[in-house]
Amino acid sequence: MNTNIEQSKKIILERWNGETPKLAVTLGSGLGDLVNSLENATVINYKELPGFPVPSVQGHGGEMHIGTLHDMPVIFLKGRVHLYEGYDRAENLKVMIRTLKAIGVETLFLTNAAGSFNPEIGPGSLVMINDHINFTGTSPLVGLNDDEWGPRFPSMDNCWNSDLQTMLQDAASGINYDLKKGVYLGCLGPAFETHAEIKMMRMLGADLVGMSTVSENIVARHCGMECVGVSSVTNLAAGMSDEVLSHDGTLYWAEKNAENLASLIKAFVKRYATEGGIKKAAA
Repeated sequence: MNTNIEQSKKIILERWNGETPKLAVTLGSGLGDLVNSLENATVINYKELPGFPVPSVQGHGGEMHIGTLHDMPVIFLKGRVHLYEGYDRAENLKVMIRTLKAIGVETLFLTNAAGSFNPEIGPGSLVMINDHINFTGTSPLVGLNDDEWGPRFPSMDNCWNSDLQTMLQDAASGINYDLKKGVYLGCLGPAFETHAEIKMMRMLGADLVGMSTVSENIVARHCGMECVGVSSVTNLAAGMSDEVLSHDGTLYWAEKNAENLASLIKAFVKRYATEGGIKKAAA
């Protein structure tokens, strides 16, 4: 096992004395306050965990919060890194997700801020990811394969687990939220897309566009973790409105959407705890 993963695993298990969490949730832009819903939380800064990524983008912290929610142990990952932040980020990402796997996490719930290609699903909407298109031009698995974690050519069938999608839809129905679903297209960034690129992406069948999430899903699936995800729509894609896209605008709408997304995550966690997680969901 990678030395950084071994050391990070040891630190986490020494700091957290409770039951091993089976669920981890990434908290993207605007969702940082959700960590306050955890009971008896242990907080570990990414800087304390060897090989973990330290975010450099506004709106993303760098902390692991472990606690209980609905009497179930959960990990909240406050903040994320993006491939556009530097060439070493794919390795950092692998260390983080594989450490989660090493301590026993089975399910990764990914959230992000995204642009929408559908005028009827504008800012303020939440969309469940039911598939994705990797348009980053790369993969976090490029390079020599580590057979300890997964195969050289991992299958991406059901990469957004269908049973977890059903669980998430049921959770949304339980709080009377009309959760849409769509295909997420991940770009490298950091520039927003051109109008011509947006037209092409719509032709390819994408419903959402962003600069994260796809790489995390690939690493998680490579090592056998199941994934579910939600995009918080912060804008219509470039050229679909008069708005000039900016990171400030993304943060504004991410924070506006945070209350609904936090309620949805809590409802999902409650259902996940009740149904016994992915194993029972997939039975």
